[in-house]
Amino acid sequence: MIHQDIPVVILCGGMGTRMKEETEFRPKPLVEIGDKPIVWHIMSGYAHYGYDNFILCLGYRGEMIKEYFLNYETMSNDFTINLGSKKEVIYHNSHAEENWDVTLANTGLLTNTGGRIKRIASYIKSDYFFVTYGDGVADVNLEELLKSHRESGKIATLTGLHPFSRYGVFELDQAGEVAGFKEKPRMADWVSGGFFVFNREFFDYLDDDCVLEKEPLENLVRDGQLNVYQHQGFWHCMDTYKDAKVLNEMWNNKQAPWKVWDDEE
Repeated sequence: MIHQDIPVVILCGGMGTRMKEETEFRPKPLVEIGDKPIVWHIMSGYAHYGYDNFILCLGYRGEMIKEYFLNYETMSNDFTINLGSKKEVIYHNSHAEENWDVTLANTGLLTNTGGRIKRIASYIKSDYFFVTYGDGVADVNLEELLKSHRESGKIATLTGLHPFSRYGVFELDQAGEVAGFKEKPRMADWVSGGFFVFNREFFDYLDDDCVLEKEPLENLVRDGQLNVYQHQGFWHCMDTYKDAKVLNEMWNNKQAPWKVWDDEE
């Protein structure tokens, strides 16, 4: 894939209160799928399409995410270290993330999602930028997403999808008897899966502590400036500890649809 100079903003600041089993000790973006944190999986998906300029909006336990990336080279490679006055470190193997540019931005402990995006405006130099959440994986075709956004001529595009229900559902006949049962079917309603594309004008819709999913998107709808890219493929959010277990089972069984990259990329 050819490098695309469009930054990817990842919201990594939430407290993850619905999966305390993990987030009591680390931020949700560092909860692992396999041996890599979910934020790495998200970034690898974007990098597969050539988008490897990342801006991470930090909040809760943001220092741990900083430490993860500061120590990435030593934790990902074999190396030789000179213990004398030169303090030289020689890394012996390469990895797929060598060309990633990662900006780690403190956006406040309790700042809401829209406010976090507003606070990294100075890092956005391009006409467009991606935004996604730090806890969801998908096999979204990012080239098609960007194409949909450009062709729409609108300020914003969100990815709409039909998620699978968390529950099995059944149908009743007119007599009140069970007529059929479906194990966790795909929902008919559309939901936002994140994976946004925005023009720079979107910053005019934000204030320093707004909720992205409320007034900013509602005002875009009011102005006729919100496009929807319809994604029919895979999407899964790591919202609970059970979600983390499901994603790990998929990864360990080599049935992870979000893994669109090759290991050598």
